[in-house]
Amino acid sequence: MAEPSLPPYGVGDLPGAGKREAPAAARNIGPIGDVLADWLPEAGTVLEIASGTGEHALAYARRFPGLDWLPTDPDTEAMASIAAWRDEGPSNLLPPQRIDATDAAWPVATADAILCINMVHISPWDSAVGLVAGAARTLRPSGRLILYGPWLERGVEPAPSNITFDGWLKERDPRFGLREVETFADLASLHGLRLVERRTMPSNNLMLLFERAGA
Repeated sequence: MAEPSLPPYGVGDLPGAGKREAPAAARNIGPIGDVLADWLPEAGTVLEIASGTGEHALAYARRFPGLDWLPTDPDTEAMASIAAWRDEGPSNLLPPQRIDATDAAWPVATADAILCINMVHISPWDSAVGLVAGAARTLRPSGRLILYGPWLERGVEPAPSNITFDGWLKERDPRFGLREVETFADLASLHGLRLVERRTMPSNNLMLLFERAGA
């Protein structure tokens, strides 16, 4: 899913054919990348679900040259933006593919890791279910599913900014909203994916690391 198109969470157009930018991407590329440096394998293929503007894909293909980076999105404008950013990228940044997380089959045979940034809360719950099911189908044994975004946690008081954001999302679409870590982890466990680590990130976000059972 694309990010919300209304301020203050908007996506803007840049000069050039189809290229777009998200202010949040400029802020979180570095912090997310630092965690990915700990969590990603040294070599293999990373499948990015809901790549949005394509800025993250470009940055991480450059930062992790030993990994083939495959960006995806279901949105036509997002696909055009990803392709435009890819023109500046290295050879390990692969052409974008159209994937909707809810699709029963993805056009990717296997991946060593799957990254999903800021999608689960900006999409219906069916997208989260599809993401987990797709990860279970696609990840190699011991492969990793990595998520970033704002989350709710049982027994933890939400930050005021997250409460505001949650309300804004639900006004935009009642199917949207911040999800509970424990609920998502229960869903993932049904598909053989175990939550193995969480990290607190700037601006009241979290990164979650799930691992598929080994062979």
